[in-house]
Amino acid sequence: MSTRGARALAGVAAAAVGVGVAQLVAAVFGPEADVRTAVGSAVIDLTPGPVKEWAISTFGTADKLALGVLVLLTIAAIAAVAGLAESRRRPVGSAMFVAAGGAGCAAVLSRAGATALDVVPTLVGVGCGVAVLRLLVSGRFTDADERDGADEGRRLSLVTLGLLGGGVAAGVLGVLVNRWMSSVSGDREAFTLPRIDRAAPPIPDSVQPGDVALPSFVTPNTDFYRIDTALSVPQLSRQDWRLRIHGMVDREVTYSYQDLARFEVVEEVVTLTCVSNPVGGELISNAIWTGYRVSDLLAEAGVQPDADMVLSMSVDGWTAGTPVEALTDADALLAVGMNGEPLPLEHGYPARLVVPGLYGYVSATKWVTDLEVTRFDRAQAYWTRLGWSARGPIKTASRIDVPRSGQDVPVGPVTFGGVAWAQKRGVRAVEVQIDDGPWQPATLGDAYSGDTWRLWSFGWDARDPGFHTITVRATDNSGYTQTPDRADPVPDGATGWHSITFAVR
Repeated sequence: MSTRGARALAGVAAAAVGVGVAQLVAAVFGPEADVRTAVGSAVIDLTPGPVKEWAISTFGTADKLALGVLVLLTIAAIAAVAGLAESRRRPVGSAMFVAAGGAGCAAVLSRAGATALDVVPTLVGVGCGVAVLRLLVSGRFTDADERDGADEGRRLSLVTLGLLGGGVAAGVLGVLVNRWMSSVSGDREAFTLPRIDRAAPPIPDSVQPGDVALPSFVTPNTDFYRIDTALSVPQLSRQDWRLRIHGMVDREVTYSYQDLARFEVVEEVVTLTCVSNPVGGELISNAIWTGYRVSDLLAEAGVQPDADMVLSMSVDGWTAGTPVEALTDADALLAVGMNGEPLPLEHGYPARLVVPGLYGYVSATKWVTDLEVTRFDRAQAYWTRLGWSARGPIKTASRIDVPRSGQDVPVGPVTFGGVAWAQKRGVRAVEVQIDDGPWQPATLGDAYSGDTWRLWSFGWDARDPGFHTITVRATDNSGYTQTPDRADPVPDGATGWHSITFAVR
């Protein structure tokens, strides 16, 4: 390996040791001390809104994995430069490590619930990283190839690779130990959902068209889309959970999990949709939610007449601004269960908001711990500060699931299908167009409620081999037919008809 290559690799190895040690020590202090997660979360917070939207549109539910890889690659690149800049007399690379450590400490302290002690793992990691960098790029090793020949160079490479591997192993071990020590999965497993006082109406089989392979009307928990800013899933037990209601109220109220027992337990079937869902996208799912009416919780606090917004906050500091009238609707829930089991950790355990008719960025706060009753002209939530609209009613839309784009369709009778949604209004009709032909009505599965999506199917005789296009549009129960005009998700949701091309062969 060349001298420059050895220096760059030394920098990467030193960074691996530093980050690995910091991760391992952080396991003793708790998740707030995790510098890797803190830096990633800070990157999310500082990224401009359009860039975040591009990331969600490009990577979908894998956006957090993509960010994690990007952060690690960036650390490696900076570390390689630090290794090249380091020398015995001029510790420029060490100074870069210290500066990076300072940025990491700032990121840790910026997280909700962090204290000064939480920077200790980062400081220890920086110290170890600098020590390894000085060792590997000392005069004894720098010119190893020139002074002592290839054997000394190979020894240096082995030492560097060993430290690199040890740093990675320490980091992985630290992550695993941290997750094990902070996990509330046992708390969740011990939780039995409360008895339901008002159950949702039974879901008839007729909501699901039987002649085409469409998504299930109720989305399994494992398939439910997940879009949020939590790089690491918050771990909050029922014992530690509190919900504070304050602001423009007659009296401030704080509920514990035990306090919820005096409220009626209700069940609702509600379809949630992400504002980042592109035309034809899959960031939409439907579930059976169990919980408590938010209106009942707010009633005890007494919402003042001139309040028009509730700023909800998650335990990690994320916020959403929801119109008061949406939360005083009887269907808005503080949900504790999803599809007959306690909320999955990644979907908000131990409690989250479920508000029909609004995109998630203004309503679906997971791990919710705070409700501030206020006004839209006094407060802004996370996404509205980044350019999204303050109010986010879900738009009427539809999607083609069968056939998939580019799929081959056999000659003869075929059945296409998909889903349509217009939460709070409900879907009245779906129409399909093949190529430039007339719009034709699709067959709808039975409507369950205005708060859920509706599945559709369409039979077609595939006579002409070659390429064809299918387009879909929906009409809601207010009589509005979705517009063909294309609009990006920013600032208040995408619009346009979904079309795909397929081949008859």
